[in-house]
Amino acid sequence: MASWQGRQVTSVFLCPMAMRRTHAGLQRLRAWLLERRVEVVVLEATSDDWRAVYYVLQPDLNLMLVNPSHLKGIRGRKTDPSDAAFLARAGASGMVMASFVPARKIRELRDLTRRRTELVRAASWEAQRLEKELEDTGMKLAAVLTNLVGVTGRKILEALVTGERDPHLLADFATGRARAKIPALIEALDGEFTDHHASMVRHYLDEIDRWKAVIAGFDERIAAMLTGQMQDLDLLASIPGIGRLAAEIIIAETGGDMAQFPSAHHLASWIGVCPGQNESAGVNKSGHIRTDNRNLKRLLGIAAMVAIKKKDSYLGAFYRRLAARRGGRHAQVAVMHKLTIAIWHVLHDRVPYRDLGADHFAKRDPERAMRRMIKQANSLGLTIRFEPIGVT
Repeated sequence: MASWQGRQVTSVFLCPMAMRRTHAGLQRLRAWLLERRVEVVVLEATSDDWRAVYYVLQPDLNLMLVNPSHLKGIRGRKTDPSDAAFLARAGASGMVMASFVPARKIRELRDLTRRRTELVRAASWEAQRLEKELEDTGMKLAAVLTNLVGVTGRKILEALVTGERDPHLLADFATGRARAKIPALIEALDGEFTDHHASMVRHYLDEIDRWKAVIAGFDERIAAMLTGQMQDLDLLASIPGIGRLAAEIIIAETGGDMAQFPSAHHLASWIGVCPGQNESAGVNKSGHIRTDNRNLKRLLGIAAMVAIKKKDSYLGAFYRRLAARRGGRHAQVAVMHKLTIAIWHVLHDRVPYRDLGADHFAKRDPERAMRRMIKQANSLGLTIRFEPIGVT
């Protein structure tokens, strides 16, 4: 025990091997801490080891879960007991901030959405294995159809499994817009499809169906847990690039309550979509984004790629404007940051997303827009004269 600015600070080193982190052992630890009237307990968030301790102590004690990167010890003086002592001093002096730990319902929702993402990825892997099996036959069906296991692809594959080999008859299974590709399908379905290939394709199709059935069960459970947050889902769906599934993941990761984040920039920093700072002696070095919430960062990357494809939108214009100077990767991260700002505002202010329009930058600085147009016209050997509308 030591004194820190008039406060008694106690550091306790918990050896996981000695405690074995059993529920009874953690209950004894909680009773011991309450007996000594401990005000604050500081835990280091190492892997998943903190979860069992945190959940048992949380109801009765004030806990602070701190980021290990904020508590790097001195090289050559690193031991577990010294870490415990430093954690106690850091917590008592206010050197560290507590990390965001959501309520139990949000933690359960996180488990469901993250597992669903893994299942979707597993189903896509089975589709890739199916495509690889078709490559062994010499068929190039994936080169013609965008979705190999879509309606048209599924009908063709089912016919192949049942014994049909005529490319003309197989191509006639095309439906919708795929019927315009019948000549290309006839050429792509020319190959040697054996009974072994039929057995393997049947296996992959059954595996895809099995994963889809499991995913549907997760969808139902997630929808049931979010019945009281339909307004939040609708608000998030108004943001470009974010649909229903993405909105569910955002609520699961953030909790949907923006009171946890004082500003939109705090949320962007927590996700890890803002530039890092690496400045020393007045020299700014490269500041890479941090790898914080990988689930949201992956989601925002996909949403950004969807949003920038809309040419007449503010995000599309912002991406093209920045990509011309900084490159596509920097511009995509900047769009991810913009999406994070929009997420915070729609959930905090309870208002839908309002697009500023592709002409936002021209309206904000019309003189700059005119100079750019004059410069482009001069490069083509032309001149431009601007006159207000209604003046003859």
